[in-house]
Amino acid sequence: MEIIIQSNPQTATHVAAQIIARQIRNYPSTVLGLATGSTPLMLYQTLIEMNLDWSEVKTFNLDEYIGLPFEHPQSYHHFMWENLFRHINIREQNVHIPDGNAEDISQICQQYEQLIKAAGGIDIQLLGIGSNGHVGFNEPTSSLASRTRIKTLTQQTCHDNARFFGNENDVPRHVITMGIGTIMEAREVLMLAFGTNKAQAVVDAVEGPVSAMNPASILQMHPVAKVCLDESAASFLEKSEYYRWVYDNKPAWQEI
Repeated sequence: MEIIIQSNPQTATHVAAQIIARQIRNYPSTVLGLATGSTPLMLYQTLIEMNLDWSEVKTFNLDEYIGLPFEHPQSYHHFMWENLFRHINIREQNVHIPDGNAEDISQICQQYEQLIKAAGGIDIQLLGIGSNGHVGFNEPTSSLASRTRIKTLTQQTCHDNARFFGNENDVPRHVITMGIGTIMEAREVLMLAFGTNKAQAVVDAVEGPVSAMNPASILQMHPVAKVCLDESAASFLEKSEYYRWVYDNKPAWQEI
């Protein structure tokens, strides 16, 4: 893991945007795994402002609620088109988001895995982290070898997401999510976390044992995992000064 600690979410987001922008510029037909939620919003706005060429880029989203119409303001289809896709020159046929309204969810999950493989795999997978350590919607106790599948959300995640729906009872209880095994097959993983409410999950993921109780901890096993944090999200890390030293003293050829 490379832990990148910045003073605030804006500067941490800038680092993440540079990583993705470099990938798109160097490999125009790159395959990106994308995330939703409040954490990547600033990143998507930054990428829009960079005027990159997305015409050959393919994307695969991590997850989607089951049972929400695509046009529902809290569906991830709606989120992605409103906050990124309609502002860039991506081709609609290159956008992939799990279909939470399909009649056969199991079949859709298998097809999603096949589509990722057919695209050549994911080059960079963008992640957030839940306050309980979940990535995508892989809740604690999720198999570290899991594939795209249906999951039941925890009460904590429903509570955390209630702010988007106005009422916790309106949060769907079931989702489709890429599995942890799927995420780990990406060639590079880029995780963002901001705020003190993520600090415990971050320290458990970065400095704790690898455990299904904190699914994000599996990223310790990934060969190219970058974690962009603000000071608040990094506040519990015991080795924070070391991470800063490493980042500040990278050789020129490693710099973003």
